[in-house]
Amino acid sequence: MKALIGYSGIELVGNLMVADSILTRMKGLLGRDSLPYGWGLWLKPCKGVHTFGMKFAIDVVFLDRDNCVIKIISGLKPNRMTAVYPQAATVLELPSSTVLAVNLTKGDVVDFKP
Repeated sequence: MKALIGYSGIELVGNLMVADSILTRMKGLLGRDSLPYGWGLWLKPCKGVHTFGMKFAIDVVFLDRDNCVIKIISGLKPNRMTAVYPQAATVLELPSSTVLAVNLTKGDVVDFKP
């Protein structure tokens, strides 16, 4: 699966894994040594994340039910926790610095393609 920035068509994630069950959401990115650029995890549903037990920083993108970006946290370090965003429906976890590289901003819409 891929994720694209809607207005520009720029690829945000070329290899998107989906965590849509309780078990896959609980595991998330735990056990990985890194997350290569171009890869990401889509947590659905999700309103907040943590990086306890992780070995690397990530970018976190909160999306509402229309896949509009409502919050971006760049470079969330291991052993941290985000706030809970009630208006969030899903979350993208991406390699650190991805959002800067593609110039993703609050209000952008993310399109998902198989």
